[in-house]
Amino acid sequence: MSTILKVENLSKTYQSGSRSLQVLNGISFALNEGESLAIVGPSGSGKTTLLGLAAGLDQSDEGSVEINQIKLNSLSEDDRAQVRNQHVGFIFQNFQLIPTLSALENVMVPLELRGDKGAKAIAESLLAQVGLTDRENHYPAQLSGGEQQRVAIARAFSNEPKVLFADEPTGNLDAETGQKIEALLFKLNREKGTALILVTHDPELAQKTDQVIHLKGGKMVEGSTLKTSMAS
Repeated sequence: MSTILKVENLSKTYQSGSRSLQVLNGISFALNEGESLAIVGPSGSGKTTLLGLAAGLDQSDEGSVEINQIKLNSLSEDDRAQVRNQHVGFIFQNFQLIPTLSALENVMVPLELRGDKGAKAIAESLLAQVGLTDRENHYPAQLSGGEQQRVAIARAFSNEPKVLFADEPTGNLDAETGQKIEALLFKLNREKGTALILVTHDPELAQKTDQVIHLKGGKMVEGSTLKTSMAS
């Protein structure tokens, strides 16, 4: 089982005028294919910053990030974007679907941008896997919140990502719908061997993951459950 995501001694400080604000301090963890990790903590604890650094959306001041054995620190912004396009999927709290495109077209967009042949057939298969075959021609405004998130999940898996980053994936959903989305995420996580890393305020969701990082003031605190053999 190969390591898909490796984060070592990650630190990040932002300058605000003459003041320095350390948002993250010495965070380390690793994820193998098919494994899951939750990042939890109060608002302002550094959760979204950690997610962004681990996904290569931003660069740390110290430490390193590897996705699928590719070191991101030495790469240019364009090269990091290429790594994301090839190996990373994203799911957001507010779905981020294009309102003027149907569910099918939303899933097809990244496939077409990459020049994949048979984009429509691939998108249809992905929507079938999330149970939306009968909704593929509906627009986002015609879909429930849960259905929109299912479309977003199908789109996120369109590039067969090695690692999937989910930022509060059930935050805008009612409890019952949120549980269905959780079940779907973990099902696809296992079936496709994707490493799953998610930010959540939901302690019950966090308990379902293989590892948990509790952040407070940018540091990992008591209650975190990392596999020591992987985080070392």
